[in-house]
Amino acid sequence: MKYKILIVDDEPANLRTLDRLFNNEYEVITAGSGMDALHKLMVHDVALIITDYRMPAMSGIEFLKKAAEMRSSTVRVILTGYTDVDALVESINSGVVYKYITKPWSNHDLQQTVKRAIQHYETLAAQYRLSQANERLEVRVKSAIRGFVNLATEMLEIKNPKLVEHGRRTAKYASALGKELNIEPKKLDQLFLAAYLHEMAHFRIPNHLVSRTAAPRDDEMLLVQDSLRRGIKLLTEVPELEDIAEAINYQHENYDGNGYPDRLSGDQIPLQSRIIAIVNAYDEMREPTTPTPSFGHSEALQILKAAAGRKFDPYLVSIFAGMAFANETEIELKIDVREAAFQMG
Repeated sequence: MKYKILIVDDEPANLRTLDRLFNNEYEVITAGSGMDALHKLMVHDVALIITDYRMPAMSGIEFLKKAAEMRSSTVRVILTGYTDVDALVESINSGVVYKYITKPWSNHDLQQTVKRAIQHYETLAAQYRLSQANERLEVRVKSAIRGFVNLATEMLEIKNPKLVEHGRRTAKYASALGKELNIEPKKLDQLFLAAYLHEMAHFRIPNHLVSRTAAPRDDEMLLVQDSLRRGIKLLTEVPELEDIAEAINYQHENYDGNGYPDRLSGDQIPLQSRIIAIVNAYDEMREPTTPTPSFGHSEALQILKAAAGRKFDPYLVSIFAGMAFANETEIELKIDVREAAFQMG
Protein backbone atom coordinates (compact mmCIF):
# COMPACT_ATOMS: atom_id res chain seq x y z
CA MET A 1 0.00 0.00 0.00
CA LYS A 2 1.29 3.45 -0.97
CA TYR A 3 0.88 6.20 1.60
CA LYS A 4 -0.50 9.52 0.37
CA ILE A 5 1.66 12.63 0.61
CA LEU A 6 0.24 16.12 0.08
CA ILE A 7 2.80 18.62 -1.20
CA VAL A 8 1.87 22.31 -1.05
CA ASP A 9 3.87 25.08 -2.76
CA ASP A 10 2.93 28.14 -4.77
CA GLU A 11 5.88 27.55 -7.13
CA PRO A 12 5.01 24.95 -9.83
CA ALA A 13 8.68 24.08 -10.36
CA ASN A 14 9.02 23.01 -6.72
CA LEU A 15 5.87 20.91 -6.97
CA ARG A 16 7.19 19.11 -10.06
CA THR A 17 10.58 18.48 -8.41
CA LEU A 18 9.06 17.06 -5.23
CA ASP A 19 6.54 15.01 -7.18
CA ARG A 20 9.32 13.34 -9.17
CA LEU A 21 11.30 12.77 -5.96
CA PHE A 22 8.54 10.83 -4.18
CA ASN A 23 6.03 9.48 -6.69
CA ASN A 24 7.77 6.11 -7.09
CA GLU A 25 7.33 5.27 -3.40
CA TYR A 26 4.25 7.29 -2.41
CA GLU A 27 0.99 8.53 -3.91
CA VAL A 28 1.72 12.23 -4.33
CA ILE A 29 -1.01 14.88 -4.31
CA THR A 30 -0.04 18.47 -5.09
CA ALA A 31 -1.64 21.83 -4.30
CA GLY A 32 -0.60 25.35 -5.33
CA SER A 33 -2.01 27.15 -2.27
CA GLY A 34 -3.18 26.58 1.27
CA MET A 35 -6.83 26.88 0.28
CA ASP A 36 -6.39 24.39 -2.56
CA ALA A 37 -4.68 22.00 -0.14
CA LEU A 38 -7.54 22.29 2.39
CA HIS A 39 -10.01 21.31 -0.30
CA LYS A 40 -7.91 18.27 -1.17
CA LEU A 41 -7.67 17.28 2.50
CA MET A 42 -11.45 17.01 2.51
CA VAL A 43 -11.15 14.26 -0.08
CA HIS A 44 -7.87 12.54 0.73
CA ASP A 45 -6.73 10.99 4.02
CA VAL A 46 -3.02 11.72 3.74
CA ALA A 47 -0.24 10.38 5.92
CA LEU A 48 2.12 13.33 5.43
CA ILE A 49 1.95 16.99 4.43
CA ILE A 50 4.97 18.86 3.09
CA THR A 51 4.31 22.56 2.67
CA ASP A 52 6.27 25.67 1.86
CA TYR A 53 6.33 28.29 4.61
CA ARG A 54 6.07 31.46 2.50
CA MET A 55 2.93 31.41 0.35
CA PRO A 56 0.52 34.21 -0.58
CA ALA A 57 -2.92 34.53 1.08
CA MET A 58 -2.23 31.74 3.58
CA SER A 59 1.20 30.96 5.05
CA GLY A 60 2.40 27.41 5.58
CA ILE A 61 1.89 27.69 9.35
CA GLU A 62 -1.66 29.01 8.95
CA PHE A 63 -2.44 26.18 6.57
CA LEU A 64 -0.96 23.52 8.88
CA LYS A 65 -3.00 24.77 11.85
CA LYS A 66 -6.18 24.30 9.83
CA ALA A 67 -4.92 20.98 8.47
CA ALA A 68 -4.25 19.75 12.03
CA GLU A 69 -7.90 20.41 12.90
CA MET A 70 -9.08 18.46 9.85
CA ARG A 71 -6.60 15.57 9.96
CA SER A 72 -5.08 15.40 13.43
CA SER A 73 -3.12 12.19 12.79
CA THR A 74 -1.41 13.51 9.64
CA VAL A 75 2.29 14.25 10.08
CA ARG A 76 3.24 17.79 9.07
CA VAL A 77 6.61 18.96 7.62
CA ILE A 78 7.40 22.50 6.50
CA LEU A 79 9.97 23.85 4.03
CA THR A 80 11.46 27.18 5.01
CA GLY A 81 14.34 29.56 4.46
CA TYR A 82 16.94 30.16 7.17
CA THR A 83 15.43 33.55 8.04
CA ASP A 84 12.09 31.97 8.99
CA VAL A 85 13.40 29.39 11.47
CA ASP A 86 12.65 31.46 14.60
CA ALA A 87 9.01 31.77 13.54
CA LEU A 88 8.66 27.95 13.53
CA VAL A 89 9.75 27.32 17.13
CA GLU A 90 6.30 27.88 18.66
CA SER A 91 4.62 25.77 15.99
CA ILE A 92 7.04 22.90 16.55
CA ASN A 93 6.63 23.11 20.34
CA SER A 94 2.84 23.11 20.03
CA GLY A 95 2.87 20.04 17.79
CA VAL A 96 1.58 21.77 14.66
CA VAL A 97 4.84 20.98 12.83
CA TYR A 98 6.66 17.66 13.13
CA LYS A 99 9.87 18.75 11.37
CA TYR A 100 11.15 21.61 9.26
CA ILE A 101 13.50 21.43 6.29
CA THR A 102 15.58 24.44 5.30
CA LYS A 103 15.95 25.58 1.70
CA PRO A 104 17.75 24.72 -0.43
CA TRP A 105 17.18 21.14 0.66
CA SER A 106 19.22 18.03 0.05
CA ASN A 107 17.16 15.38 -1.75
CA HIS A 108 18.74 12.63 0.32
CA ASP A 109 18.07 14.43 3.63
CA LEU A 110 14.51 15.22 2.59
CA GLN A 111 13.89 11.58 1.63
CA GLN A 112 15.21 10.44 5.01
CA THR A 113 13.02 12.97 6.80
CA VAL A 114 9.97 11.76 4.88
CA LYS A 115 10.81 8.14 5.69
CA ARG A 116 11.03 8.97 9.42
CA ALA A 117 7.82 11.01 9.19
CA ILE A 118 5.99 8.04 7.65
CA GLN A 119 7.31 5.80 10.44
CA HIS A 120 6.03 8.37 12.93
CA TYR A 121 2.65 8.29 11.20
CA GLU A 122 2.57 4.49 11.44
CA THR A 123 3.32 4.73 15.17
CA LEU A 124 0.53 7.26 15.66
CA ALA A 125 -1.86 5.13 13.64
CA ALA A 126 -1.02 2.05 15.71
CA GLN A 127 -1.55 4.02 18.93
CA TYR A 128 -4.88 5.27 17.64
CA ARG A 129 -6.01 1.76 16.73
CA LEU A 130 -4.98 0.54 20.18
CA SER A 131 -6.86 3.44 21.80
CA GLN A 132 -9.97 2.63 19.77
CA ALA A 133 -9.71 -1.04 20.69
CA ASN A 134 -9.38 -0.12 24.37
CA GLU A 135 -12.42 2.13 24.15
CA ARG A 136 -14.46 -0.63 22.53
CA LEU A 137 -13.29 -3.06 25.21
CA GLU A 138 -14.22 -0.58 27.95
CA VAL A 139 -17.70 -0.21 26.47
CA ARG A 140 -18.11 -4.01 26.42
CA VAL A 141 -16.86 -4.32 30.00
CA LYS A 142 -19.25 -1.61 31.22
CA SER A 143 -22.06 -3.30 29.33
CA ALA A 144 -21.20 -6.62 31.00
CA ILE A 145 -21.16 -4.97 34.44
CA ARG A 146 -24.45 -3.21 33.78
CA GLY A 147 -26.01 -6.47 32.63
CA PHE A 148 -24.75 -8.29 35.70
CA VAL A 149 -26.06 -5.59 38.06
CA ASN A 150 -29.45 -5.72 36.39
CA LEU A 151 -29.50 -9.51 36.69
CA ALA A 152 -28.37 -9.33 40.32
CA THR A 153 -31.13 -6.85 41.08
CA GLU A 154 -33.76 -9.14 39.57
CA MET A 155 -32.42 -12.16 41.47
CA LEU A 156 -32.46 -10.29 44.79
CA GLU A 157 -35.96 -9.01 44.03
CA ILE A 158 -37.13 -12.61 43.63
CA LYS A 159 -35.37 -13.77 46.82
CA ASN A 160 -36.59 -10.85 48.94
CA PRO A 161 -37.92 -7.58 47.50
CA LYS A 162 -36.57 -5.69 50.51
CA LEU A 163 -32.99 -6.61 49.59
CA VAL A 164 -32.88 -4.32 46.55
CA GLU A 165 -33.81 -1.19 48.49
CA HIS A 166 -31.55 -2.32 51.31
CA GLY A 167 -28.70 -2.49 48.78
CA ARG A 168 -29.43 0.99 47.48
CA ARG A 169 -29.55 2.50 50.97
CA THR A 170 -26.40 0.66 52.02
CA ALA A 171 -24.61 1.94 48.91
CA LYS A 172 -25.67 5.51 49.71
CA TYR A 173 -24.49 5.26 53.31
CA ALA A 174 -21.19 3.69 52.20
CA SER A 175 -20.67 6.43 49.62
CA ALA A 176 -21.36 9.14 52.19
CA LEU A 177 -18.90 7.62 54.66
CA GLY A 178 -16.31 7.08 51.92
CA LYS A 179 -16.59 10.71 50.88
CA GLU A 180 -16.17 11.78 54.50
CA LEU A 181 -12.92 9.78 54.51
CA ASN A 182 -11.76 11.48 51.26
CA ILE A 183 -11.57 8.22 49.34
CA GLU A 184 -10.50 8.84 45.75
CA PRO A 185 -13.32 8.92 43.16
CA LYS A 186 -12.51 5.60 41.48
CA LYS A 187 -12.38 3.78 44.82
CA LEU A 188 -15.55 5.58 45.86
CA ASP A 189 -17.33 4.27 42.77
CA GLN A 190 -16.12 0.75 43.59
CA LEU A 191 -17.31 1.15 47.18
CA PHE A 192 -20.77 2.24 46.03
CA LEU A 193 -21.11 -0.76 43.71
CA ALA A 194 -19.73 -3.21 46.30
CA ALA A 195 -22.18 -1.96 48.91
CA TYR A 196 -25.04 -2.16 46.41
CA LEU A 197 -24.14 -5.75 45.50
CA HIS A 198 -23.10 -6.94 48.96
CA GLU A 199 -26.16 -9.19 49.37
CA MET A 200 -25.25 -11.09 46.19
CA ALA A 201 -22.68 -13.04 48.19
CA HIS A 202 -25.53 -14.45 50.31
CA PHE A 203 -27.85 -15.32 47.48
CA ARG A 204 -27.36 -19.08 47.90
CA ILE A 205 -27.90 -19.04 51.67
CA PRO A 206 -31.29 -20.62 52.48
CA ASN A 207 -33.88 -18.13 53.69
CA HIS A 208 -34.45 -19.99 56.96
CA LEU A 209 -30.81 -19.40 57.91
CA VAL A 210 -30.85 -15.76 56.85
CA SER A 211 -33.94 -14.94 58.89
CA ARG A 212 -33.16 -16.82 62.12
CA THR A 213 -32.04 -14.79 65.13
CA ALA A 214 -30.22 -17.57 66.99
CA ALA A 215 -26.56 -18.24 66.29
CA PRO A 216 -26.12 -20.85 63.54
CA ARG A 217 -24.93 -24.34 64.44
CA ASP A 218 -21.50 -25.47 63.24
CA ASP A 219 -22.93 -27.32 60.26
CA GLU A 220 -25.11 -24.35 59.37
CA MET A 221 -22.13 -22.01 59.63
CA LEU A 222 -20.21 -24.20 57.20
CA LEU A 223 -23.14 -23.95 54.79
CA VAL A 224 -23.18 -20.16 55.15
CA GLN A 225 -19.45 -19.87 54.47
CA ASP A 226 -19.62 -22.22 51.50
CA SER A 227 -22.48 -20.18 50.06
CA LEU A 228 -20.42 -17.03 50.55
CA ARG A 229 -17.45 -18.53 48.69
CA ARG A 230 -19.67 -19.56 45.79
CA GLY A 231 -21.27 -16.12 45.67
CA ILE A 232 -17.87 -14.41 45.62
CA LYS A 233 -16.70 -16.75 42.84
CA LEU A 234 -19.69 -15.66 40.77
CA LEU A 235 -18.70 -12.00 41.24
CA THR A 236 -15.04 -12.56 40.34
CA GLU A 237 -16.05 -14.08 37.00
CA VAL A 238 -17.49 -10.73 35.90
CA PRO A 239 -14.84 -8.48 34.24
CA GLU A 240 -13.58 -5.62 36.42
CA LEU A 241 -15.43 -6.79 39.55
CA GLU A 242 -12.43 -8.40 41.28
CA ASP A 243 -11.87 -5.48 43.70
CA ILE A 244 -15.59 -5.25 44.37
CA ALA A 245 -15.72 -9.00 45.07
CA GLU A 246 -12.87 -8.62 47.58
CA ALA A 247 -14.71 -5.85 49.43
CA ILE A 248 -17.84 -8.01 49.64
CA ASN A 249 -15.89 -11.14 50.59
CA TYR A 250 -14.50 -9.61 53.81
CA GLN A 251 -17.62 -7.79 55.01
CA HIS A 252 -18.11 -10.41 57.76
CA GLU A 253 -14.61 -10.12 59.20
CA ASN A 254 -14.67 -8.74 62.76
CA TYR A 255 -12.30 -6.01 63.86
CA ASP A 256 -11.05 -8.26 66.70
CA GLY A 257 -10.30 -11.15 64.31
CA ASN A 258 -13.23 -13.41 65.18
CA GLY A 259 -15.09 -13.10 61.88
CA TYR A 260 -14.93 -15.05 58.63
CA PRO A 261 -13.84 -16.17 56.05
CA ASP A 262 -10.16 -15.63 56.95
CA ARG A 263 -10.29 -14.28 60.53
CA LEU A 264 -8.63 -11.03 59.53
CA SER A 265 -8.41 -8.26 62.12
CA GLY A 266 -7.96 -4.49 62.29
CA ASP A 267 -6.38 -2.92 59.23
CA GLN A 268 -5.89 -6.36 57.67
CA ILE A 269 -9.54 -6.09 56.69
CA PRO A 270 -9.93 -4.01 53.50
CA LEU A 271 -11.23 -0.51 54.21
CA GLN A 272 -14.20 -0.96 51.89
CA SER A 273 -15.19 -4.14 53.73
CA ARG A 274 -15.03 -2.38 57.11
CA ILE A 275 -17.24 0.40 55.76
CA ILE A 276 -19.80 -2.01 54.31
CA ALA A 277 -19.97 -3.93 57.59
CA ILE A 278 -20.94 -0.77 59.49
CA VAL A 279 -23.45 0.72 57.06
CA ASN A 280 -25.02 -2.68 56.36
CA ALA A 281 -25.56 -3.28 60.08
CA TYR A 282 -26.99 0.23 60.52
CA ASP A 283 -29.51 -0.12 57.71
CA GLU A 284 -30.45 -3.65 58.77
CA MET A 285 -31.29 -2.32 62.22
CA ARG A 286 -33.22 0.64 60.87
CA GLU A 287 -35.17 -1.20 58.15
CA PRO A 288 -34.79 -4.97 58.63
CA THR A 289 -35.01 -7.22 55.58
CA THR A 290 -36.10 -10.10 57.84
CA PRO A 291 -38.90 -10.38 60.43
CA THR A 292 -36.89 -8.81 63.27
CA PRO A 293 -37.52 -5.67 65.35
CA SER A 294 -36.33 -2.34 63.98
CA PHE A 295 -34.40 0.29 65.91
CA GLY A 296 -34.49 4.05 65.91
CA HIS A 297 -31.63 6.10 64.61
CA SER A 298 -30.05 6.78 68.03
CA GLU A 299 -30.51 3.20 69.18
CA ALA A 300 -28.84 1.86 66.05
CA LEU A 301 -25.85 4.17 66.54
CA GLN A 302 -25.54 3.11 70.19
CA ILE A 303 -25.46 -0.56 69.14
CA LEU A 304 -22.74 0.21 66.58
CA LYS A 305 -20.70 2.06 69.21
CA ALA A 306 -21.09 -0.80 71.67
CA ALA A 307 -19.68 -3.22 69.08
CA ALA A 308 -16.84 -0.88 68.04
CA GLY A 309 -13.42 -2.44 68.57
CA ARG A 310 -14.96 -5.90 68.66
CA LYS A 311 -17.02 -6.23 65.51
CA PHE A 312 -16.54 -2.85 63.85
CA ASP A 313 -13.66 -0.45 63.23
CA PRO A 314 -14.01 2.07 66.10
CA TYR A 315 -12.65 4.99 64.08
CA LEU A 316 -15.08 4.40 61.23
CA VAL A 317 -17.98 4.02 63.66
CA SER A 318 -17.12 7.39 65.21
CA ILE A 319 -16.97 9.06 61.79
CA PHE A 320 -20.25 7.48 60.72
CA ALA A 321 -21.99 8.49 63.94
CA GLY A 322 -20.67 12.02 63.59
CA MET A 323 -22.29 12.38 60.18
CA ALA A 324 -25.74 12.67 61.79
CA PHE A 325 -27.25 16.05 62.68
CA ALA A 326 -27.57 17.01 66.33
CA ASN A 327 -31.37 16.75 66.18
CA GLU A 328 -31.08 13.09 65.15
CA THR A 329 -32.15 13.82 61.58
CA GLU A 330 -31.49 10.73 59.53
CA ILE A 331 -27.96 10.32 58.20
CA GLU A 332 -29.55 9.79 54.81
CA LEU A 333 -30.23 13.52 54.58
CA LYS A 334 -26.49 14.18 54.35
CA ILE A 335 -25.79 11.52 51.76
CA ASP A 336 -24.07 12.40 48.51
CA VAL A 337 -25.84 9.90 46.25
CA ARG A 338 -23.32 8.60 43.75
CA GLU A 339 -25.79 7.79 41.01
CA ALA A 340 -22.97 8.15 38.47
CA ALA A 341 -21.24 5.18 40.09
CA PHE A 342 -24.41 3.13 40.01
CA GLN A 343 -24.99 4.00 36.36
CA MET A 344 -21.44 2.80 35.66
CA GLY A 345 -22.69 -0.64 36.56
